[in-house]
Amino acid sequence: MKKAISFAAAAALALGQAASPAFFTSVAADDDYTQFPLTVEAETLDGNVYMHDYSDNTDKPWTSIYGELISNGEYSGEGFAYVQGNTISMAVNVPEDAMYQIDLKATFLNGTEGSSNMETIAINGKEYTAYIGYSTEWQDFSFGKVRLSKGENLIEFIGAKYGYYEIDTITISEAEFPDFSAASVETCDPDATAETKSLMNYLHSVYGTHILSGQQQIYGGGNYISTSIRYDSNSDTCVDSDGNTYEIDRDSKDTDDQGNVFYWHCTGDDGMVYTYSTQNRVYGYNYYDNDVDLVYSLTGKYPAIQGFDFGSYCPCYCWDDGVAGRMIEWTNEKGGICTASWHINVPTTLADYTLGEPLDFSKTTYSNKTDFVTANCLVEGTVEYEYFKLCMANLANELLKLQDAGVPVIFRPFHEAEGNPSTTDDPTDGSGAWFWWAKEGADVYKQLWNYLQDTLQNEYGLHNLIWEENLYAWSDYSAEWYVGDDRTDLVAYDKYNTQYNRHDGKTSGPNLDAEAGIFYKLIGYVDNHKMVAMAENDSIPSLENMLVEHAYWLYFCPWYDSGDAAFVSGENYQDHEAMSELYNSEFCITLDELPTDLFKGSSPITTTTTTTTVTKTTTTTTGQNINVTLYGDANCNGTIEMADAVLVLQAQANPDKYGENGTDDEHITEEGAANADCSGSGDGLTAKDALAIQKYLLKLIQLPEE
Repeated sequence: MKKAISFAAAAALALGQAASPAFFTSVAADDDYTQFPLTVEAETLDGNVYMHDYSDNTDKPWTSIYGELISNGEYSGEGFAYVQGNTISMAVNVPEDAMYQIDLKATFLNGTEGSSNMETIAINGKEYTAYIGYSTEWQDFSFGKVRLSKGENLIEFIGAKYGYYEIDTITISEAEFPDFSAASVETCDPDATAETKSLMNYLHSVYGTHILSGQQQIYGGGNYISTSIRYDSNSDTCVDSDGNTYEIDRDSKDTDDQGNVFYWHCTGDDGMVYTYSTQNRVYGYNYYDNDVDLVYSLTGKYPAIQGFDFGSYCPCYCWDDGVAGRMIEWTNEKGGICTASWHINVPTTLADYTLGEPLDFSKTTYSNKTDFVTANCLVEGTVEYEYFKLCMANLANELLKLQDAGVPVIFRPFHEAEGNPSTTDDPTDGSGAWFWWAKEGADVYKQLWNYLQDTLQNEYGLHNLIWEENLYAWSDYSAEWYVGDDRTDLVAYDKYNTQYNRHDGKTSGPNLDAEAGIFYKLIGYVDNHKMVAMAENDSIPSLENMLVEHAYWLYFCPWYDSGDAAFVSGENYQDHEAMSELYNSEFCITLDELPTDLFKGSSPITTTTTTTTVTKTTTTTTGQNINVTLYGDANCNGTIEMADAVLVLQAQANPDKYGENGTDDEHITEEGAANADCSGSGDGLTAKDALAIQKYLLKLIQLPEE
């Protein structure tokens, strides 16, 4: 029921109709439920404490200490609460699991200019955090959208965790959600290829109503499988234990440390390329399909999106791991969508490197632990500038192969931009970054992004990229890393919270949190102008959590299995039952459900169903006899669709606007109400009718439902 109702909510949003969770999860009001919006004075809450003044042995309110320091007006009520070492709390009662907004009038007086403090809130023991910046004025501070459970909820503002701050008022309201269709469908590259624009159109058509499944593939020399193939120098052949021979790549000739000749590559009759292992002196291959095959074994479905990486093309040690060929195969032969990151390495110590010469892999890094000066990538005449030019040339060579093959790519360079929050008073200086491309701050990062984009488009003529920027949401300062609407097409977040940053009350195992708060914070950063994706993750959020919390990520994409970090097969990372439920739901799009003409222009996924018209007479609330023309067709357009379920719920929740005599142009008519009375027909319009329509669309029942 929750799933079906949430689909109706998604449909309403797609139609641009205002909605709130209470609208879709509760039709009848109850006097026992908390009435929202609710504003309370913080000083009246349980747990509020006073400062003890030992000079006169009295307890005094914090207003007597900090009140005069707040420069933009008086507090409301009788004072405000100072949360430090103590916890203030309140309780609210809600009719169903749904999302609510928690906003504060607060300030952080005890810091310094530019500093911030992480504050903690607990909802029924599950913690959420947000950063508040230093100010001597009252601020509008928010913990964003949080999920409240049916019944009574304990909300705690915890001062003993990380920080302290002053709170004047607390306002809790039913969460409001944006119109997802308002996100831009235009590519930031006006010269994008037809295939790229077609993919962008398709992404936009499913955003806010479905989620695309994804899976990252290992890159480089990952998942190496040894075979019995050996090089026989006497016969100058590559042969396996069964006597089968393989074609030698004569251009890959080399010698080992003992002076023995060998060849790096040989090819089988089926076109499979095998690579020589100097360790055991046999040939093998990289099982790059390991992770998507694992997904299939667990769910019976393949992901719609596969993630790749161009990290093997670093100028220090460049080797071709065949990624372009695999991406072309995934798109042109299997019909899938490609996304790609770029783990590009630099010398750890520049003094160890000579431009154009190979460098041992162990002396390179993509972390921030390098003396490679990022800003110098933009300064002609520097080693960094020349090195980064080589990086872009190698990357462009692979991307051109894809463009020539008609393969568009969701391209995610310089990912996880901010890293952790700043460790200094400058919130955007990059001191928390873990990659070299972000270690010198947001301004340099954005300049580097623009330089890469301009070079690929203008110098190499690459226009097959949907640009995706990877952001975090630690505080409002995180938005300073955004490169701008004209420089990116998608915004993404990387969810890793099985080991830390969890607020599900558990300490280990899969974390099925939908991260709705982060989802909506990112939407706020870009003013709902861009689609928001989960570009990397450990645990996949559960279907229920995403639907109830309205966390409609464009796609998800777990990282690959590797040793102890078995992100796909490991039960410490994935709840395989929940994973299979999501993959096999109507909400999730898998490889087999992608349009066959995806890169030639495609239509959105629809849930519209047409049926044979039936005629039956029913008596309306006005006593008139009305013919039922099509059970479920609330809007009388001749089809049964999600919009019908939405209209039924609207007519129930807001009859003055959407009822039979409503003021809205699209209000339900008497004929529509008769059609919509399809569950226990004859008992009038109820929320059960909306649910019956959705069951019908999911092919679970016929209408009318007895």
